[in-house]
Amino acid sequence: MDVVFQTEQAVFNYRVAGIWIENGHVLLHRDVNESNWSLPGGRVSIAEDSQSSLRREFREELGIDIQIDRMSLVIENFFEYRERDFHEIGFYYDVTAKKNFASFDEKPFYGIEGERLIFQWIPLEGLDQVDLHPVCLRASLQKSQPHIQHFVVK
Repeated sequence: MDVVFQTEQAVFNYRVAGIWIENGHVLLHRDVNESNWSLPGGRVSIAEDSQSSLRREFREELGIDIQIDRMSLVIENFFEYRERDFHEIGFYYDVTAKKNFASFDEKPFYGIEGERLIFQWIPLEGLDQVDLHPVCLRASLQKSQPHIQHFVVK
């Protein structure tokens, strides 16, 4: 069971995501029915720690094992989606593949779950060309910081 619950006021969501940068590109994904991009990851399950959750999500979506290097960002994100208010807490980790990942190509591709999610390596210098959410990611991905950054996005 995911750590997500609905109240009359908003939906609360606890999410983890991986910041995977290769060759000056970052891996993003989006739902095939949406235009906005995000970092790969997903919801944390009850009684699951955030790093285990992120490893599970990468195995489920891409069939790969990742190395988690460090926590990079904590984002408190408040947004509206499908006419509902959301309050999301996100932990963002720098990650790499444990083994060579054969799909480094700038062309879009699907994960192993089928054609629900589209993945693509986007140049870091081209992030202003995509509808990336949360919006604070554009600037923070282009400048690596030695400490954890915290953002509140309303």
